Amino acid sequence: MSEGQPTQRAEEAVTEPPETVETDEQPVTTGAESVARALERADVEHLFGVQGGAIMPVYDALYDSDLTHVTMAHEQGAAHAADAFGIVSGEPGVCLATSGPGATNLVTGIADASMDSDPLVALTGQVPSDMVGSDAFQETDTTGVTGPITKENYFAGDSDTVGDTVGEAFALAREGRQGPTLVDLPKDVTTGTTEREPGEGVTPETYDPPERADGEAVSTAAGVLARAEKPVILAGGGVIKGEASAELRAFATEYGIPVVTTMPAVGVFPEDHDLAMEMAGMHGTGYANMAITHCDVLFAVGTRFDDRLTGGVETFAPEAEIIHADIDAAEISKNVHADYPLLGDAGTVIEQVGEAMADERAADMSATGERFQEWVEQCQQWKTDYPMDYSMDEDGPLKPQFVVEAVDAATADDTIVTTGVGQHQMWAVQYWTYTEPRTWVSSHGLGTMGYGLPSAIGARMAADDDQSVVCFDGDGSFLMTLQELAVAVREDLDITVIILNNEAVGMVRQWQDSFHGGRRMASEYPWVPDFAALAEAFGARGFRMEGYDDVEAVIDEALAHDGPAVVDAYIDPTEDVYPMVPSGGANGQFVLTEDQL
Repeated sequence: MSEGQPTQRAEEAVTEPPETVETDEQPVTTGAESVARALERADVEHLFGVQGGAIMPVYDALYDSDLTHVTMAHEQGAAHAADAFGIVSGEPGVCLATSGPGATNLVTGIADASMDSDPLVALTGQVPSDMVGSDAFQETDTTGVTGPITKENYFAGDSDTVGDTVGEAFALAREGRQGPTLVDLPKDVTTGTTEREPGEGVTPETYDPPERADGEAVSTAAGVLARAEKPVILAGGGVIKGEASAELRAFATEYGIPVVTTMPAVGVFPEDHDLAMEMAGMHGTGYANMAITHCDVLFAVGTRFDDRLTGGVETFAPEAEIIHADIDAAEISKNVHADYPLLGDAGTVIEQVGEAMADERAADMSATGERFQEWVEQCQQWKTDYPMDYSMDEDGPLKPQFVVEAVDAATADDTIVTTGVGQHQMWAVQYWTYTEPRTWVSSHGLGTMGYGLPSAIGARMAADDDQSVVCFDGDGSFLMTLQELAVAVREDLDITVIILNNEAVGMVRQWQDSFHGGRRMASEYPWVPDFAALAEAFGARGFRMEGYDDVEAVIDEALAHDGPAVVDAYIDPTEDVYPMVPSGGANGQFVLTEDQL
């Protein structure tokens, strides 16, 4: 969709008031109340935000609503919390901020949601319409700033239709390829009078994402896949966004095809399954990267083939014919050429290909089935050849991988893991066994340090009551948004934060050591505070973990605490993340140690 100002379109579509619906609701009297009513009708329950002058009329309307507002310590935290809420729940998370600095503080979180196609609705206050362009106090061209990072944004122009605009923004964030939308709310629009109830939130008539792929294209692609010798399924985040995990699992197991995932798709296929090759890419498993490098047909679903997955595009899956299924035509052949493009909903297309594969199998019993067995055995051999292991001296410094595995062993399979960005993020994705979708919550495309703690708050709000929420963070990443710990304490949220503390921004340091001659400029953090003491100062429980003897007892006590707990785990500062595909390199030429670079 274009990134213009569709408010006029929404207004023009409103020619008559909607039919009156008999309810117990108090009648709408202002634009702000219409905004609140639109959110209620979209079944929104939680909002994350920070109060301020231009957004104050909306907050005043929320006072009498059934919506639960979570006041965050910083607007960036509000955006990340709403983003994580959307990832876990599948429904758009909602964040609010005032004009000017409030809106600009949301930008990082909105950009993060845009890069990862996460459903998010941002509502921002704005100066009165007649003051726009006058450089008024706390005025910023919010729609101009956020245009490139939203699926659509709106400048609300009328009190009568502002509720419809919010409803449309919510629907658009949720439907098709999900993503963030934003509604900028001038103060005269939210304070203006109206008696008009907002209608049901619907997407614009011009927005029509495809459901089913072309039948002939499906038959052709299925024939290619059925007659492959070394097929691989590459599952992207779009499979989870499209609620197609069950279809993917059924398809892969029915036809015995190994499954590789992108990082946003972690959990879409159980990693303890024999067909699971886990995550591919820069820090993916060696066996996943070998499978992609040597496959002859790659069935990719819901992925944009970003550079951290592909490495050098010219060396990505060099022997394979590419079948690419995606709901967004813009992604087809954008980064990797698709030999067989399939445009449609992930679950629907997987089922279409499955039905066509069944026809192929009925016509030719040698197609699929046993013919893949030798290939599956080769993939299993790569697991043996390139295991995800690490050296450990029980008398030496604590290994971060051991900590991740220990927390995994102490928690249920449906535990939700959130992370910041850096080495800790990679250890958390590599050494935890994910078996369920929507249990991995992280920043992928934008790579936002500081994402972990506020995302844990949003995940906790969206999670089932009996689900655990664990945040793995780094010392550098935690420092960026640690003020949100006050929110976790105030709300008495049961989250456990594990800080893998190596007193550095470790990924930067690793790259400096590997590619910049060990010149560690501005990457070492020996000045970080005592995070356990800091947690106690916020009112949370704080724990220190300094050696292997501490691990089991500290983890058990932290997890047992009914409220926010922070574990400051002092890990081996020399430990780096491997496997690694150097930037722009070939996935099949991953390295396992720094000496191999």
